[in-house]
Amino acid sequence: MDSIGVGLIGTGYMGKCHATAWGSVKARFASVTTPRLEMLCDANETVARDCAQAFGFANYSTNWRDLLENPAVDVISVTTPNGLHPEMAIEALQAGKHVWCEKPMGLTLDHAASMTTAAQLASKKGIKTQLGYNYVHNPAIIHAQKLINDGAIGNVIHFRGQVDEDYMADPLLPWTWRCKIEDGGLGTLGDLTCHLVSLAHYLIGDIAKVLADIDTVHKNRPLPNSTTGETGTVENEDMAQAVIRFKSGISGLLSSSRVAWGRKSMLRIEIHGDKGMIVFDQERMNELELFQATGDRATRGFTRILTGPEHLPYGEFCPAAGHQIGFNELKIIEAAQFLGAIADEKTNWPNFEAGQKIEHVIHGVSESARLGRWVETN
Repeated sequence: MDSIGVGLIGTGYMGKCHATAWGSVKARFASVTTPRLEMLCDANETVARDCAQAFGFANYSTNWRDLLENPAVDVISVTTPNGLHPEMAIEALQAGKHVWCEKPMGLTLDHAASMTTAAQLASKKGIKTQLGYNYVHNPAIIHAQKLINDGAIGNVIHFRGQVDEDYMADPLLPWTWRCKIEDGGLGTLGDLTCHLVSLAHYLIGDIAKVLADIDTVHKNRPLPNSTTGETGTVENEDMAQAVIRFKSGISGLLSSSRVAWGRKSMLRIEIHGDKGMIVFDQERMNELELFQATGDRATRGFTRILTGPEHLPYGEFCPAAGHQIGFNELKIIEAAQFLGAIADEKTNWPNFEAGQKIEHVIHGVSESARLGRWVETN
């Protein structure tokens, strides 16, 4: 296959990220199949037309099913609000299209199960799926996995993860549909904690059970455009914490907040070993800290590793260490991995099946907090 036709549903922030990735991936990864930007969809015709022109798509539509019926479209990116993911992804798979869908999979575990079943059926015809967990594609994280596998910190004994942002820290921020479970699903668990779980699964393995607590700090928010002080109820969680146990028996802790003032993208993990430790923070995403309990105790300390060409695939973007890559480059790496999987040249992670395991964890945290006991998640 010399080229592959791309369809994009959604033109918001993540839609632009996908468009950038599809448009740039061939320039960075020369061996991948060449993407053809065939059709873009947005419910607003003016937005669809303008974005198609800006992003470089040949055609546009206001009806997402037009992409399914277009024979020139081979793969579809789904970047719409979470509640729309299941219907779009499932119908695209049934139409024989490969699907790259943003996270989370949907609003409920039933959504995730239905999407996974559709993906498993489609896989029998060679159709591939991928979920938008781009942080696992960071060269620093890939190197962290290599260090773990090589025994650089000995046997892993504990995982500790924290993900904090402040996008809902202001109590005067107006109520939106995202605050309603029926429309927005989980809160910080669906927005943030799922990324933390993806890293835990990628680096350590599947989480088997959780014991959790959640809290909604700002229980009411002012309704937009209200002049009488009316408020709307916030139904989902602002903060979540969990003690976890991996299938392997390794222990761990997860903590997440969308109301942590000053935190913009603090996705911090620590992997504790019996001979050392690895530390990573997304706000310093081109660095990895490594401590090894070897040598003279007087000079032991954390080594700061700046990612460079030695940490694949950093070198596809820059020939010099320390010059750094960013969020959008991770989406390009993600696109390259997906194209490799579609061409049957490599495996990709996470697909829908792996993503369903992540969904079980975040919904398990919510269920554990409701029940006040341990909940199995696999």
